[in-house]
Amino acid sequence: MKHLKTLLLVAIFTMGMNGVVNAQKTAHINTDKLLAEMPDTQAMKADLEKLNKTYRDDIEAMFKKLEAKVKKYEAEGKAQTQEENQKRAAEVQQDRLKIQQAEQAASKDMQAKYQAKTLPILKKAEDAIKAVAAEKGIIYVFDASPGKGLIVYDKGDDIYDAVKSKLGF
Repeated sequence: MKHLKTLLLVAIFTMGMNGVVNAQKTAHINTDKLLAEMPDTQAMKADLEKLNKTYRDDIEAMFKKLEAKVKKYEAEGKAQTQEENQKRAAEVQQDRLKIQQAEQAASKDMQAKYQAKTLPILKKAEDAIKAVAAEKGIIYVFDASPGKGLIVYDKGDDIYDAVKSKLGF
């Protein structure tokens, strides 16, 4: 009976120590901050802004061309036949539709480029986080970004700096 009590106390003590050991193998990182500061993200933003400016300039040029055509047609409208004015109105409507389609195509292309450029950046950050966690013997890494569900993280290990240096910035 005495051995049973001793064995039970050792088992309880061992299970309690496992909880302490596991609690020490957690960490947190603010992934939003990490991703925002990554040089790859900065380069992606610059590329996308340049592409967006190109699309805006092209669409703006199409719009100015349309405005000039509308002014011309309005000035000449009284001198034209009803049939010619209807043909011109249809042409203006087609040009407006082309501008609208160009805006939609630009938006769709921007989203596709954003997705294509974002995935490798996310993978690179995830790989660095996993590598740092493996180096430090961390089992769980929580995302400490606002709104991600982690509320208390003051006492855990913050691996942000280690991941940042792993990524080389």
